[in-house]
Amino acid sequence: MSRILVVDDEASIRKALERFLRELGHEVFVAADGEEALHILQTETLDLALVDLVMPKIDGIELIRRLKQHDPNIVAIVLTGFGTITSAVEAMRAGAYHYLTKPFELDDIASLISLALDHRELKQENRRLKSQLHGRYRFENIIGTNEGLGPVFDMIERVSETDSTVLILGESGTGKELIARAIHYNSPRRDKSLVTVNCAAIPEDLLESELFGHVRGAFTGAVQTRPGRFDAAHHGSIFLDEIGDMSLKLQVKLLRVLQEHRFEPVGSNKTHQVDVRIIAATNQDLEKAVNEGRFREDLYYRLHVIPIRVPPLRERLADVPLLAEHFMKKFNKANNHHVRGLSSDALDAMMNYAWPGNVRELENVIERAVVLQHDGEIQAKTLEEKLRQPKVLGERKDATTAAHVGIRIPDEGISFKHAVADFEAQLILQALEKTGGNKNQAASLLKLNRTTLVEKIKKQQLEKRTTG
Repeated sequence: MSRILVVDDEASIRKALERFLRELGHEVFVAADGEEALHILQTETLDLALVDLVMPKIDGIELIRRLKQHDPNIVAIVLTGFGTITSAVEAMRAGAYHYLTKPFELDDIASLISLALDHRELKQENRRLKSQLHGRYRFENIIGTNEGLGPVFDMIERVSETDSTVLILGESGTGKELIARAIHYNSPRRDKSLVTVNCAAIPEDLLESELFGHVRGAFTGAVQTRPGRFDAAHHGSIFLDEIGDMSLKLQVKLLRVLQEHRFEPVGSNKTHQVDVRIIAATNQDLEKAVNEGRFREDLYYRLHVIPIRVPPLRERLADVPLLAEHFMKKFNKANNHHVRGLSSDALDAMMNYAWPGNVRELENVIERAVVLQHDGEIQAKTLEEKLRQPKVLGERKDATTAAHVGIRIPDEGISFKHAVADFEAQLILQALEKTGGNKNQAASLLKLNRTTLVEKIKKQQLEKRTTG
């Protein structure tokens, strides 16, 4: 039940709205003019106000300003005649949520009130979440070592203070949305909204309306004018996930937003101007999509201003223990369990797995293990069978322990970091030997991007031992 104030100098409208809203279960207060409304405001807490625009003493625009000054959470809806729509727009600038023209249908009032109250609840929830998110999405809270995610940390730090468009590249499950949130919440826009849209999850015929909004009657089912995600992100950021799945038609409209910061809602010829930072992400090879005609070249270069590549988990296996510990704490708390770590055989299995689903798959593996094992250390037998298959980095099928890849652990122990580095160097040299020194082909054999391979060659100082 919500507390609603009806302000209108026409008694018939007041009475009709009062009766209708009470039938819907709301608590209703009525006022014949602005002064009476302000008097009610002194003693009552309100959720929403229906305000006539043209009234004696205090007009609707001034009343809305005072309502918002008293309580910014009050949602105001303007009631206006056809001849005063310009003033209604002015009232919206003063803080009104929407307006209805007289005469109106009571069902339209009910729908608009429902939307407005939902909007109010979302804004309040958004404010609560923002108070928690500033710390949660600091980039240093992204789980990973400097060796694995160091370049990503550096890029987040460098681009966060700018308004440049960012394109996050990486396989599914690598944490691209977490990177986008870190960028936004470390930016000057941190106090405004970050709006997230998964372009692959919304049907193509609905995505345009979702992004840019629509006007009433724009298509079947469009019973109310509805703002889009770009409107909601005004002065903030919008994260367009899986942008490689966007249709060519929508790519044209998005290109205009990037170039001119303006667009038209579906069914409208009125241009909306927006101030939005765009952060996009994809698991696709957009250059290949451009060559195949599936993605516009001009849009690609507009998005590719600052690319950030998030490496797959198989390229940063040193992060596996850190991530596993993080997820164990998370699911221990959620299930009131007391799992305290990984046994050596479980860790070996996880370090020898390719993680095709990346961090998301690791999270699911740990959740399953914590649920099945209430306390103690997670054992290899508790892990899914696919992790217990003999393999090295997801490729070798004949290896079961470190000994099978030429590594022996002496009695005094071994440097894990150096052993991994040596093994990595052996793999790179073997791939280069197999391809006659061709780095493109070697990268393909190792399932790496060429730039990643070149970086590893430089880091391992293997240049003198390679050609091509």
